[in-house]
Parts: sequence; C-alpha cells; structure tokens
Amino acid sequence: MSDTLTPDVIGRRVEVNGENATVRFAGVVPPLAGPWLGVEWDNPERGKHDGSHEGTVYFKCRHPTGGSFIRPNKVNFGTDFLTAIKNRYVLEDGPEEDRKEQIVTLGNKPVETVGFDSLMKQQSQLSKLQEVSLRNCAVSCAGEKGEVAEACPNIRRVDLSKNLLSSWDEVIHIADQLRHLEVLNLSENKLKFPSGSALTGTFSALKVLVLNQTGITWAEVLRCAAWCPGLEELYLESNNIVISGRPTDVLQTVKLLDLSSNQLIDENQLYLIAHLPRLEQLILSDIGISSIHFPDAGIGTCFPVAGSNFCKSSTKHTAFHLFPFAVFQWSFFNELDKLPSLRALSCLRNPLTKEDKEANATRQLIIASIGQLKTLNKCEILPKERQTAELDYRKAFGNEWKQAGGHQDPDKNRLSEEFLTAHPRYQFLCLKYGAPEDWELKTQQPFMLKNQLLTLKIKYPDQLDQKVLEKQLPGSMTIQKVKGWLSRLLRVPVSDLLLSYESPKEPGIEIKLENDLQSLRFYSVENEDCLLVRW
Repeated sequence: MSDTLTPDVIGRRVEVNGENATVRFAGVVPPLAGPWLGVEWDNPERGKHDGSHEGTVYFKCRHPTGGSFIRPNKVNFGTDFLTAIKNRYVLEDGPEEDRKEQIVTLGNKPVETVGFDSLMKQQSQLSKLQEVSLRNCAVSCAGEKGEVAEACPNIRRVDLSKNLLSSWDEVIHIADQLRHLEVLNLSENKLKFPSGSALTGTFSALKVLVLNQTGITWAEVLRCAAWCPGLEELYLESNNIVISGRPTDVLQTVKLLDLSSNQLIDENQLYLIAHLPRLEQLILSDIGISSIHFPDAGIGTCFPVAGSNFCKSSTKHTAFHLFPFAVFQWSFFNELDKLPSLRALSCLRNPLTKEDKEANATRQLIIASIGQLKTLNKCEILPKERQTAELDYRKAFGNEWKQAGGHQDPDKNRLSEEFLTAHPRYQFLCLKYGAPEDWELKTQQPFMLKNQLLTLKIKYPDQLDQKVLEKQLPGSMTIQKVKGWLSRLLRVPVSDLLLSYESPKEPGIEIKLENDLQSLRFYSVENEDCLLVRW
C-alpha cells in the first residue's frame, strides 16, 4: 500500500509479516514525519505499547503491549475473494500455450487472438469448483459485484478462516453470489455487524457455520442465526461466550452446537438452550462448569420438553461430548438421565473417569446411572453389560438402600429424600430386577485371585469330535489372550478362531466376543457360562 491514507482504513483488518492486526488509528504521530497506522495485534506479544506515544494516547488496546505504529506501505490490506480463488485454483499455462494464436469471427470480421484457449480453460476450472479453501489467504472483501456469481456459480463449501475480513457486510456480499453455499468457515476473523436490519435469504442454503475464535457474543450469535433459516451445525469454540438469553425464533433447526472452550458458561446458561427442538449433539469440552442441573425435572423423572431433550425425538442419537471437562460429582450423571433421548456420551479425561485402575467400575456405574445410554466413550453398551452394571449397582448400594428405609415389600418402602437424590434410578432397578434380598447384601469376599476366576465350559459346536472342556479363567483375561491359549491347545491359528458365549440363564442367546482387547468380565461372562469356539 502507498503512504496515502483514506478515511475508511479505521477498523480494517491488515497483515504485516505474517501477523494479523486491526487498524485503530491513521494519521501523523509527532514529532515523527509522515503518515502512520496504529494497529492492535491479534497476538499482543507482537506489539510494543498500548496505543500511546510520548504521553499522547492515539488509540486504545485490550493488552498493554498489543499496539504498534506501522508505515502504510508496510501493511497488506488483502485481496478480494475471486482474486484469491484464481491465485489458488487456476492452473498456470505454459509459455507455448500462452502464445498460441486463434482466429475468431466478430460480426463479419475475422480477428486474431492470443491466449483465448487459456482464458476458456481458466473459466472452466472456476465454474467446476464446489469446495474452496482460502485459509490465511488475506481475503478482505468480496470484489466487484456479480463477479463471483459469474465465475464460480457452483461453490458449496468455503473455508475463509484466518483472513482479513473486517465486517459481515463483506461476508454477505460474497454469500449473496453463492446461492448453493452450504458450509462456511469464518473462524479467526474479527467481524463487525452491519448497521441495518437482519438480511433474510442471504444464507438460505447454509447448513454448517463455523465461528471459532471470532470474538462473537451470544446476542450476535442470535442475530446471525436469523440469516440462516436452515442451519444444522454451529461451531462457537473459544469466544468467551455468555449465554444471555433463550433462543426463541432462531436455532430451531440446529442439530449440533459446539460451545467448547467458553470458560464463562455455567450450568444455568446451559438450561437456556435445553429447549432447542432438534439439538442432537452438544459439545461442551473445556468449559467452566463441574456440574449440571435441569430444574424442570424432579427426582427420577425426565426433562419435560415435548419430544425434545437435547434432541429431536427418542429415535435420534443425542450425544454429549464432555472431554476434557471437570466433572467432580457423580450427581452430574444422574442429571443426564433426565434426558430420555441421550444415546451417546463421551467423558474421557475427567477427574472421575481418568483412573485406569477403576476404568471398568466407573464405566459400569455410568451405565447404571443413565438408563437410555447406548454408547459410552465410543464403545457400544451390550444388553448383557447393561444388565450386569445395573445388577451390580443395585447390589453395591443395597445396604445403603436398606438403611435409608428400603424394604422388599414396596408398600413398606419409606426411602429418605437424601437417598432418592443420590440414587434416582434405584427404585426403577428394584422394579426391574426385584428388591435386593438379605443374602445379596452380605459382606463381599476379599479381592483374591480364587474369587475372580470363572469356571467355564468350553464347547466346539462345529467339531463334534472335540470333548467339552471345563476350565477356570480369570475374568480380567482379554479375548486376545483366550484365543492365544485356545490356539496352543487346539493347534489352530489365532486368526481363524471365532468366540462367543451363552449363559444357562438365557438359553438360546449367543453373544459374540468380537473385541480382542476387552476382557471376559467386560462381556459379562459369569460362572457356569459356556464358551463357544469355532474355526
């Protein structure tokens, strides 16, 4: 850029030696001669001061070292959208092709042209584009009106992250020319909102909008959402967002909402978005809460929103992603049980779930606490595993249940409010499996190897000449190790072995042991069960 300054530079986004900044001042800085730009850097460590020079404040910065004065000719104000596309996607022709001559007729007069084929080739390349990635390409504006629509009419997905866009007006001018636009990534741009009213139809086809690290506020999110009537996925990571109001006429079609790394969000704010009718996935990684509560739901009841509890309906697979997430109280999982359509939960690397030694016990406790869960930490919950988890839970807290007023006769149950709050599913488990009997509540045997061995019958359904074998195996033994032992015993390659088991309690039901890394206990294999071996 030249040293001549125009009045509209204030607020513009610029790039200097690979670092992005916002222009906050344009003018002279005595006693230094000539024009200067005062910029606030995205990275405050890049700057030298807070916008002051020799006691005079020329502009203000959020950080005491976030500002610098730069000569205008050192600053890159960026390029337009179409030029950036051409720079990145149009193939360069060789010198011989550039010089190729062609005769075309204009009216009745033949005209000799040079490079006509090259121009046609470029236009063909651009018109075929459907997905465009212009990350960090210094895009600052839309360019001439209509140029984008004419050159690239078929674009559907655009990545404009970390560019020099400074206002939604420029984004809207681009989107107006991309009528098929479905995915738009504007992360790491600092965008001012247009002064006029909301523009309807601008993003009519948009399904995915990514606004990570843009500094957008919740009020601006709701305003922006009004432009996107069919939006299905919204990503708002790292914006210091505070959810200040319940969406009413917007975000009603959103299925995935990512609020990761917004440390100011608390549990009361989450309640404001719980009523979104189609929300299926809520990503809450690294936010500033350690518990959650849905006040509309009582103990042992579900969150009363017709047909929607962070989901569209009970047939949808609602997912909670909670890693890393500082969950310190087991009551958190009790609250999630109030979401009747919650099907998938990821809660790795949390204080309550990070201990490897207790990983299996923790998994069983979570399964027993959330009755509708189908997948935990990306691993399917088999029916037998759920049954074992719920029976173990019922047994583990049986003495506490009895002391709190529990009784085998439902008419004599007088459970304390404290117990019902701590174990809201316990009454349901008693109805499902029966109340725990006194003999079940006896002190457990000490943890010794002999108490952990499973006595199993081993059968070979397809090998009638093989005798039934009875063997004691540790419940912690992995399927891989079981296969290794059987391979040596039967002289059959490990890769040929297929394992399953059946329980005398459920005759005719065969459960496959497909994951070599899981243990027999994981699959709820018990004493007297029958291991079925095929090859």
